Amino acid sequence: MKKILNWNELKAKLDSLKTKGKKVVFTNGCFDIIHAGHVRYLKDAKALGDVLVIGLNSDKSVSKIKPGRPVNPQVQRAEVLSSLEMVDYVTMFDEETPYELIKLLKPDILVKGGDWKKEDIVGSDIANETHSLPYVKGISTTKLIEKIKKL
Repeated sequence: MKKILNWNELKAKLDSLKTKGKKVVFTNGCFDIIHAGHVRYLKDAKALGDVLVIGLNSDKSVSKIKPGRPVNPQVQRAEVLSSLEMVDYVTMFDEETPYELIKLLKPDILVKGGDWKKEDIVGSDIANETHSLPYVKGISTTKLIEKIKKL
């Protein structure tokens, strides 16, 4: 099954799944260096519905919000994410936020990590439910990069 889709392919796939009663969960992020915090978060996100979709910040998008990043190019980040069993689909966006993508897909449930307040989560005005999942303290891509630089 092809998991990395463009917006139009993904919209058609999700519309079909929704007509079958499937709940679509959407999250987004850079996912520059996948770590245990990401894996736990994505497992928890998937548990909220039937289909987990990741809006992946493109290289262009990441460089706007995190200067000097990404470490890994978007094609590789998408490949790693799509290989995780809890992830059903991955699509990329170039904007700083996934608002237009969320508006197009209309997911049932929107999820971000616990470092986000529910009211600050982009697209919460579109989805039926919005969740801020527990943040795994001490694990972050930024901390990993800092640790590697010290080696």
